[in-house]
Amino acid sequence: MHQKSKLISLICCLCICILSSCNTGQGEKGQTSQIQKNSGKSIRKAKISEIEEGIKNFIEAYSQENDGHFVVEEKDKELRLKLVRVHTEYLSNLGPERFFACVDLADQNGDVYDVDFFMEGEPGKMKVTSTSLHKLNGKPFYTWQQLPDKTWEKVPVEEADAELLGVIEGVDYFEFNYTFEIPEMKGESKLWLPLAQSDAFQDIEIQNLSSPIAYRILTDLEYGNSIMYLEPSPEHIGEQVNIVYSVKRREKGPYANENGDPDRYLEADSLLPVGGRFSEIGELIIRGIEGENRLIQARALYDYIIDNMRYMKAGKYGTGDANFACDSKTGNCTEFHSFFISLARSIGIPARFAIGASIPSERNEGGIDGYHCWAEFYAEGKWWPVDISEGNKYTALSTYYFGRHPANRIELSKGRDIRINPGPEGGPINFLAYPLMEAGGEIIPVSASFSFERSAGDRN
Repeated sequence: MHQKSKLISLICCLCICILSSCNTGQGEKGQTSQIQKNSGKSIRKAKISEIEEGIKNFIEAYSQENDGHFVVEEKDKELRLKLVRVHTEYLSNLGPERFFACVDLADQNGDVYDVDFFMEGEPGKMKVTSTSLHKLNGKPFYTWQQLPDKTWEKVPVEEADAELLGVIEGVDYFEFNYTFEIPEMKGESKLWLPLAQSDAFQDIEIQNLSSPIAYRILTDLEYGNSIMYLEPSPEHIGEQVNIVYSVKRREKGPYANENGDPDRYLEADSLLPVGGRFSEIGELIIRGIEGENRLIQARALYDYIIDNMRYMKAGKYGTGDANFACDSKTGNCTEFHSFFISLARSIGIPARFAIGASIPSERNEGGIDGYHCWAEFYAEGKWWPVDISEGNKYTALSTYYFGRHPANRIELSKGRDIRINPGPEGGPINFLAYPLMEAGGEIIPVSASFSFERSAGDRN
């Protein structure tokens, strides 16, 4: 605990210094100052870009004096930290001159510390009033609960109910906002992004689709994904594409097979090998239960991954490469579920991949921390949903996530190695959540942001 306290104290000092030096002048292109009234005086709200840029600049300057690391001494050892990111999607205005945010800092072993902090004051004069270590490698020490007076209190994980741990059962209603900006390019390019569709578990209505570029809607024949296709050119740089969905999502449990042969999900994909060492590992995992049904065997695979993998965003994480997951035993949700799919298919259990976003359950609006993915396997005549990375984070919910997906999520696309016409020169699309942009066969990174707004009344 002494190590955690020292780290938190250091982060607190860092944030006080940075936030007190934020630029209060005109912001980035297209941004204007936001003003709120408080006791008769005008107070400009802090801009995300001011806080993010300030923290990054400070850590960079400090790290140059320490061989590129932000150093925290701890008795006879040291934590050599580097900024991973500022959680800009979680910057919240809690009231006049009151703010909440968090940052990720990683040590030399790849451990990532998620630190929450509260701030008070005007932009340029903010002070951190409290900080705390929220998560280590994605596993929380506590969660937050909003009280009737709109203040927040910590709740230890072991005392939190399912909703505070991210699960809304039954039905959830929300608007989902998908936005991205056309990035820099030198010539004409091609861009693909998923369009969410209605199915047995989600009712989707597009409330708004705005694009400065003409587009077509494509459908891939294997999975039935709906994909928006654009051809941006340099005059579109900096322009935004925005999609707003109205979503009614139902909690997902085991369900009967739809049209199609489940055994087609026994075949390998580019980054989801079948056979070889995955057969060997799978057979070892189910040793002694070879004669049991697929449901029991799938649970053994699920438990093996929870027990042996570590949620860590390092190396080739985020590609969904089952070989990387097998070698490193680390990754994010894509590695957890890719490893499971390769193991399942290798011992004769059909399994498949889907991706979208998880909608926060403890608040009713705001940013979303990127995409989330999951898997399903086929056993006993039904498809069984699993979410192994969430089961890994929350031990109390590991049984729930074997056979259930909560209502607070949206699915954007299904499958791996998605083939579409016209498609990328580089071949099938690995998976599709963020926009995929290509120019001359080269991939151009595109950042997308997700946000949501829920109607609390609709959930009753």
